[in-house]
Amino acid sequence: MTLQYVTINATRDSLNTDGIHMGRSTGVNISDAIIKTGDDSLSIGDGSQHINVEKVTCGPGHGISVGSLGKYHNEEPVVGVTVKNCTLINTMNGIRVKTWPDSPASVATDLHFEDIIMNNVGNPILINQEYCPYDQCQAKVPSQVKISDVSFQGICSMSGTQYKSVSKEWGFTIVAYRFYQTKKRETENIGMKLNIAAISLLLLLTSVAEVSGDTYFDVTKYGAQADGKTDISQALLTAWEAACASPIVSRVVIPAGIYALGQVTIEGPCKAPINLIVKGTVRAPVDTSRFKPQAGWVAFQHLDQFTLSGYGVFDGQGQSVWGQKCSRTKYCNQLPINLRFNFLTNSIIKDITSKDSKQFHINVLGCRNITFFQVAITAPEDSQNTDGIHIGRSRGVNITHSTIQTGDDCVSIGDGSEQIDITKVNCGPGHGISVGSLGLYKNEAPVIGIRVKNCTLSDTTNGVRVKTYPSSPQGTATEMHFHDIVMNNVSNPIIIDQEYCPHNQCNLQVPSRVKLSNISFKNIRGTTSTELAVNLVCSKGAPCQKVELGNIDLKYTGPEGTASSQCKNVEATLWGTQQPKTCAQAA
Repeated sequence: MTLQYVTINATRDSLNTDGIHMGRSTGVNISDAIIKTGDDSLSIGDGSQHINVEKVTCGPGHGISVGSLGKYHNEEPVVGVTVKNCTLINTMNGIRVKTWPDSPASVATDLHFEDIIMNNVGNPILINQEYCPYDQCQAKVPSQVKISDVSFQGICSMSGTQYKSVSKEWGFTIVAYRFYQTKKRETENIGMKLNIAAISLLLLLTSVAEVSGDTYFDVTKYGAQADGKTDISQALLTAWEAACASPIVSRVVIPAGIYALGQVTIEGPCKAPINLIVKGTVRAPVDTSRFKPQAGWVAFQHLDQFTLSGYGVFDGQGQSVWGQKCSRTKYCNQLPINLRFNFLTNSIIKDITSKDSKQFHINVLGCRNITFFQVAITAPEDSQNTDGIHIGRSRGVNITHSTIQTGDDCVSIGDGSEQIDITKVNCGPGHGISVGSLGLYKNEAPVIGIRVKNCTLSDTTNGVRVKTYPSSPQGTATEMHFHDIVMNNVSNPIIIDQEYCPHNQCNLQVPSRVKLSNISFKNIRGTTSTELAVNLVCSKGAPCQKVELGNIDLKYTGPEGTASSQCKNVEATLWGTQQPKTCAQAA
């Protein structure tokens, strides 16, 4: 049975109005639905098998639940539940498995929750085997519902609650009896297999814009004027200093309006989490002499549990500088980046726009566990050197549900980047999504664990690519995976280029020494505007290893001919559809 494009609507205070409840059913598919109600958006009862829930938006409500289980005798097993690519907004709970204490014996197994977005959700990830909504249970008698093979993967969140949990450092709650205890770590004490590596630590954060009892600092109370002329830098810094010194969660607010903002550095550490809420449009100076060289227009640094939000716009006013010749001068590198995030941890950037930057829009350096959610980046396709988001020397960066339209790489990933996840990003115009360029400098740190998934590229000059300079120092880049990508009229959709030389000033006779390995391109489809659709040019000095291509379906839209491929110094594993035929003569 399939339920698709279903809308369910009731007020949040409507008691016991579960959206869809299923029980004793096999092969139920729910997709592309919107559920707003007063109880569970979806509840999955006993005897449910092979249930697939995908692309469902929930909220308000109580979230998506397996259970409650164990209330009655002779309940049937729950086997094979997959919840994927869903969004939960303002729900009391997120995704949960719940069983009653003092229950009869039963089983729930093979439960998987993947690629879930949480927006101001209470208790985003919850296994509760002490479920007792009316406090009438024998809580000291353990549940006998055996839970196993549970995974939570690719989950990022702007959570509305803090946690009192066994596993607080992971940002989820597991309340499970030791009735099935093993000798494994505490999160496995019911014999379950939990895949938690992909869960963002940001689940631990409070969405500070929603927390009661916080302090509020309005920059207009500190002298800021929304006249588009008066520099609000000092007012912003004064408000920030007051908020930073507060021992409780604080908000600094730039209200609606148009503001002039000079070069400013917003710095920590602070005593408590802070949310900078930008509701208006802030504009950078047009005159580049008002900026220190190689610095950002607005820089945030040394902050923990920081949130930038508010649906505001950072307008770099970069139109006057885009025509400069960067290939022959260092001029472009001296221009200010719109937003710099330096050495941030456990932070969220959401619901903001970067517009018309003079150089990169966003630069991420030395950060740990930072998420970009619903970020919009916009500049004309001829705006030079305006990378959307550049990442370097950072770990655990998540970019999701964002739109990037610019004149250079939508996302560029530099050396020292580890565990980077890019999902549901719309890119174009621009130069695509790139790992690199690598190998330009000595002592570059390894790149490890790049995942680009469920993205769409439109009218870009490149698709997904890895690029390194020839004649480079030694380096490594490994575990790079590009999956489920749609290409719309994209030039050069799939590229490995170890002869990258943008200004023709390289020694191509000396091969790159950046070692590339464990690279996969899977489920990539769409149209290419260049005949050469798959171009894998690896280094003859360090050939690519463990390259995999599966289900590639790219159609050439030119006037004549068909899509083609080129492979050098690579041995690739091929499976599924291969259009164009790829690496048939790889060596």
